[in-house]
Amino acid sequence: MKVLIVDDEVLARDELKYLLRRTKEDVQIEEAENIESAFDRMVDHKPDLLFLDIDLSGENGFDIAKRLNRMSDPPAVVFATAFDQYALKAFEVSALDYLTKPFDEERLLQTIQKFKKWKSIETQEHQLSDEKAPHQQKLAISVDDSIVILQVEEIMYVGLIEGKKVVKTKNHMYEVSEPLVVIEKKLPEAYFMRVHRSYIVNTSHMKEVQPWFNSTYNLHMTDGSIIPVSRTYAKELKKSLLLE
Repeated sequence: MKVLIVDDEVLARDELKYLLRRTKEDVQIEEAENIESAFDRMVDHKPDLLFLDIDLSGENGFDIAKRLNRMSDPPAVVFATAFDQYALKAFEVSALDYLTKPFDEERLLQTIQKFKKWKSIETQEHQLSDEKAPHQQKLAISVDDSIVILQVEEIMYVGLIEGKKVVKTKNHMYEVSEPLVVIEKKLPEAYFMRVHRSYIVNTSHMKEVQPWFNSTYNLHMTDGSIIPVSRTYAKELKKSLLLE
């Protein structure tokens, strides 16, 4: 189990590490003291479980929880904080659990058991999703007053172009009303990847990756489309292509 602890207080991180190691679970622990380093660790470490403080020296832990929606396979989030008044808000952003400082060993064990149960269910769901071939999956999108049903394998990318949300197939460009994050959740994670805050691509239609500037890239698709890859997602893309 890979764990990332995000807290700007060293003592709080040390306490949580100590208690996690006492659980006798096979735990790999990384830590970060702010939001920027937390996202760097998430790309490198790919944690299964994130223990997240709310007050991070002027930054807000809820910002991380919201941004996790951009990830194709986000970790489970447990808020670990000195404040108990944010519990309801934590569960509104789909937190797995909410722990208050000072941490209680028995309470932490309950959190770990909850995570293991959640992980088991998630693994079963992924297996069922992966067993279903992409050509068997469909995506229904609202276009004007109609509902268009697309074969998932036909989709090149989903993006935001000049303020318009679009779904691009080989031969058509559909303007849709749904937010990208909503469409992203409907797409099979095994075949789609976010490469930019405005683009989600079908990895089976990627043709070539070319360096651009400032550590960004251009992604050439099989239909001739060129998709920008931002620095935020470049490392994850290269890892998926076994380039790192």
